[in-house]
Amino acid sequence: MSSDLTINADTALGPPLIGALMRMPLDAVLARMLARLHAAGFTDLVPAHFSVLRYPGPQGRRPSDLAAETGMTKQAMNYLLGELERLGYLVREDDPEDKRSKRIGLTTRGEATARNIRETVRQIETELEQELGTKDFARLRRLLVELNATTFVRDFHRRDG
Repeated sequence: MSSDLTINADTALGPPLIGALMRMPLDAVLARMLARLHAAGFTDLVPAHFSVLRYPGPQGRRPSDLAAETGMTKQAMNYLLGELERLGYLVREDDPEDKRSKRIGLTTRGEATARNIRETVRQIETELEQELGTKDFARLRRLLVELNATTFVRDFHRRDG
């Protein structure tokens, strides 16, 4: 096939918009996290599980809070929690403050998974700092912290599930 038939996104659609520019690195980070988890023996984890295992993690949290933060239905979140519980990564126990609710607790396997994820992301940060340079990497981190403090992001995380 001729390269003349290939559509160049930069010319046909314009440059990538901010959503794509944030998503593409995130996709690379998630893929690396999953590959490292699989290499460490956590082969039963799939990308959907990151909705539960993402920062700051589920430890001590209510399923309904996780669902709201991820934009998932409570039923979908409970399905993922049930799957992770069946696989031995977490347990759901009665909330001591409200017997109608549950709280999530990580098992030893779940804690090992969280450590693996953090180690992987630290390694990615080291690589990005080497590629971008210390100054630009620090600037990127500062800008991301500022972005996460914007009303746009805060309002997203405050919405009702």
